[in-house]
Amino acid sequence: MKVLGIETSCDETAASVVSADRMILSNIVRSQLNEHAPFGGIVPEIAARAHVSTLDHIITEAMDTANISYGDLDAVAVTAGPGLIGGVIVGVMTAKAIALGRNLPFIAVNHLEGHALTVRLTDNIKFPYLLLLVSGGHTQLLIVKGVDSYKRLGTTIDDAIGEAFDKTARMLGLSYPGGPAIEKAARRGEIGRFILPRPLKGREGCNFSFSGLKTAVRNTIEKLPDDKIIEQNINNLCADFQNTVAEVVGDRVANAILEFKKYCPNGTTLVVAGGVAANSCIKKKLWQIAENEKLRFIAPPRELCTDNAAMIAWAGLERLKNNLVDRLDFAPKPRWPLDPNAPVMPYAGVKS
Repeated sequence: MKVLGIETSCDETAASVVSADRMILSNIVRSQLNEHAPFGGIVPEIAARAHVSTLDHIITEAMDTANISYGDLDAVAVTAGPGLIGGVIVGVMTAKAIALGRNLPFIAVNHLEGHALTVRLTDNIKFPYLLLLVSGGHTQLLIVKGVDSYKRLGTTIDDAIGEAFDKTARMLGLSYPGGPAIEKAARRGEIGRFILPRPLKGREGCNFSFSGLKTAVRNTIEKLPDDKIIEQNINNLCADFQNTVAEVVGDRVANAILEFKKYCPNGTTLVVAGGVAANSCIKKKLWQIAENEKLRFIAPPRELCTDNAAMIAWAGLERLKNNLVDRLDFAPKPRWPLDPNAPVMPYAGVKS
């Protein structure tokens, strides 16, 4: 079987063809980084317009690269939420048109499930496993029990981890996106030069909080004399910020592992996915924790951590094999939790 995947939930326009034998036949991603960089963040209207202008070409390129025709497809899958609703609508309407015109099954994929199932594409991991999902809009710890079956152990009560990186980078005058910029600066910095809080570290539960840390960074910058806001201080602050985030994430994940072992005593794997999963400092901390807890640790390749359509095509394949096919009147969802029984956080629930 082969499935065409389409991804337009944020600022990447992407299309991919993936086969049931875990082969990525094409994976085309068009970034909108240059359009959004001047604003220091994603502008929804700009993102939606860019998807409209490029999606048809991206799909054509994905099909040509895979060297197949529409008659060779078994289904079309698309991110149908959560995300910036304008972009989501562009992708969903395009996928519906292809499905209707070619008489193909239409599969609405939760963007978070795309990230959650990526390791089954790359490493053929068996269920269940513990997942840390970290990106610009999402920070969650989940038990992945199966396709369309998740138990959320924790989420952020305020800012998502990627959002905290982006806002901290903007305060420091670094480039967008903030994650790679902070990681690059941190390599030139020295840990321990600034004292920053570790929100929720040492407390029970698996929830996260990054708003206070972001505020502490701002207060630290404001206390520096003008002649001290120099590159080395910026590098040092990035090093301390990144190290602090890694410590907090490690603490929360350690708590989640205890819960995971209660629910799934035979579970053996810790997975990290999402754009922030590319951060080497965070991955190192997670690898150490997994090793201490006798768990296998897996992070997908960098190009499959950030938003892409291969993960959507693969999730579509997984859902197709489980007869989870959707009607053409499926409505795009700006909010779509993987675990519908999990409590909604006052702020973070908007993004979950």
